Amino acid sequence: MGAPEDGTDGPSMVDAFWQVARMRAKLNPTGYYTGERPLDSLPPPAWAFGATPEEADELLGLVLSGTKTATADALWDYEAAGEELPAPGALGIVTDGRGVPHALVMTTEVEVVPFDEVSAEHAHLEGEGDRSLAHWRKVHERLFTEHAAHGHGFSRDMPVVLQRFAVLYRHPGPDPAAG
Repeated sequence: MGAPEDGTDGPSMVDAFWQVARMRAKLNPTGYYTGERPLDSLPPPAWAFGATPEEADELLGLVLSGTKTATADALWDYEAAGEELPAPGALGIVTDGRGVPHALVMTTEVEVVPFDEVSAEHAHLEGEGDRSLAHWRKVHERLFTEHAAHGHGFSRDMPVVLQRFAVLYRHPGPDPAAG
């Protein structure tokens, strides 16, 4: 077993966050009667929004304020990484730009649509900029061009994975974007 990711001898920051978050989010309310389920003890994947630490902090701030309840990724990036698409009910731990966990989220909806068919409602739910579809398209065209993990390039009909999520638990500490 390797060293924890935070460089200490104790549990990693993600593991410690998960221990608190899973109880506060009441993910196993019958645990008192039936005991722990094996999946209750495994932390979900931890990740950050955005392509840079600064973007991660800014977008996390939107999540923590309740403004950001959706996200989008290129389907081709999932395929290039060999990753499965998110599914409703999937959990994730959202970190800041330094990898410190701040929120436990659950995917509530997933849809794959062409870039040009992303709705104004979805753009609004992503909570970025002025929350308009025009702003969303400008930012995501740049993101999908500059940070692609695939070799397809950008196209207006490229498949985009739209994901909605709900915050189940927020760490009560300071907002990293306030800082």
